[in-house]
Amino acid sequence: MNIRLFKPSVGEEELANIREVFERAWLGNGPTVVKFEEAWSRYIGCKISVGVNSATAALHLALTAFHFPEGKKVLVPAITFASTAAAVLYNRLIPVFVDVDPGTVSMDLEDLQRKYDKDCVAVIPVHNGGYPVPMDRLMDIAEKLNLKVIEDCAHCAGGEYKGRKLGTWGHIGCFSFEEKKCMTTGDGGMICSDDIDLIEPLRAYRWVGIDKDTWRRAEKASGLTENEAMHWHYEISVLGYKYNMNDLAAAIGLAQLNKLDRMNERRAEIIAGYLNGIKSLNTIKPIFPYEPGNGAYWYFGIRSDRRDELIIYLKNKGIATGVHFYPLTLQPLFRQYTAGCETAERIWKEIITMPSHPDLTDEEIDYVLDSLKSFEEGFKI
Repeated sequence: MNIRLFKPSVGEEELANIREVFERAWLGNGPTVVKFEEAWSRYIGCKISVGVNSATAALHLALTAFHFPEGKKVLVPAITFASTAAAVLYNRLIPVFVDVDPGTVSMDLEDLQRKYDKDCVAVIPVHNGGYPVPMDRLMDIAEKLNLKVIEDCAHCAGGEYKGRKLGTWGHIGCFSFEEKKCMTTGDGGMICSDDIDLIEPLRAYRWVGIDKDTWRRAEKASGLTENEAMHWHYEISVLGYKYNMNDLAAAIGLAQLNKLDRMNERRAEIIAGYLNGIKSLNTIKPIFPYEPGNGAYWYFGIRSDRRDELIIYLKNKGIATGVHFYPLTLQPLFRQYTAGCETAERIWKEIITMPSHPDLTDEEIDYVLDSLKSFEEGFKI
């Protein structure tokens, strides 16, 4: 077999939406982006959403929205993708790395409170792998410490915590629609919030600072009289970025959004199969306690003391794996900000990401499980 680690689940629905965009012949930031933003807001239950070209852009602009003074600090988990901490640097702020809980690989809220000082202005909790940070506890802490909360939901589109959609607990939620994520637009992201006044200005920031996009100017031009010829007029009041989503991506996103719950349900089935299959193993355990009803688990991960040997063994069996948990505190760019993240720097050496995309078949899951069992059997004394 040749089993992929990740695979986008796309088909005729996405092609049909793309065809509509082609027929309209407006491929850039246009009406389909608006439609996708509105559909996303309805889906997660927020008042405003702004589509961008990546979750990296979403995190960057989410921090930009608050206009924090240069040199202030933002608390981020030690184990996360580079974008979480890079967004802090983009805004001329200082990342403060918080250690992770050894059982959940999520931000350790006790360490967060230890690392906090008066210069901290925000915290970016990451629902790593789709496992939800305990947002009720975090929001209580943030309120006491006067911290803004930006949820990094790159791994958990569609997930809930205690019956409430992830991404709606904090002041701003940021999502990823990159190719491998819970749903995809090829590349893309979304910023969402209930604070319209906070988020609406980000439309200019995502479009090089221009106060209205090309589609809206073209739409306004329809039916104008000669005296209204200034429809093309726009102003640049802020230093913006080229972060806009386009209609092709949004078209894919609309089809994917209709499938999201179904794809998450399939991932849950796959993870349940994995959990049942490894429960008798002694040296291979799940990365964190997968909890039905909480989160939307993007992938299935395991822990093994023989991680590198197991990776090679599975590769020779045709099974792709990954290691998505290299602590940022070990990276040259972020070493100067490192301060006491011993747990993260210890447990990442055990962790492996396993194939868990929604198109994975039961036969493939059984093959992976048989391979894990045969690996452990080979090390029995």
